[in-house]
Amino acid sequence: MSIMRWDPFEEVTTLRRSMERMFDEFLTPRRMPRERRDWALWEPAVEMFETKNDVVVRAELPNVDPDKVEVTVSADAITLKGETKHEEEHKERNYYRRELRYGGFTRTLPLATEVKSSEAKATYKDGVLEVTIPKSERVRSTPVKIEVRK
Repeated sequence: MSIMRWDPFEEVTTLRRSMERMFDEFLTPRRMPRERRDWALWEPAVEMFETKNDVVVRAELPNVDPDKVEVTVSADAITLKGETKHEEEHKERNYYRRELRYGGFTRTLPLATEVKSSEAKATYKDGVLEVTIPKSERVRSTPVKIEVRK
């Protein structure tokens, strides 16, 4: 079991963005598209877990060119940075709903354990980016055999 580092400022930022989206959706008539600034406020959905030897981060990045994604791993955090291009708006289209997000994104996630950042590997398949970061030997768990004395 590892100790999770908690960043209260990240929680406040996430809450603020959620509240802004809620008020924007409540105050904006449904037939009108959201303001352009809202399109740049998206963050990819992620899942983060650890195995015996690695920390794995998976991010949904549909329609994102993997060559345009920047992954940075430091001793205590991973940052994903990229951009999706906005499709030209067609005047002849009468949108019923428009929820696809476009624009730049940056997502920084704290790492809960010590890792070897220089050995991180990233793969992209079917719109999902997966980053595997080996844990440091110091934090890897090793089984200890119990000797029974009589």
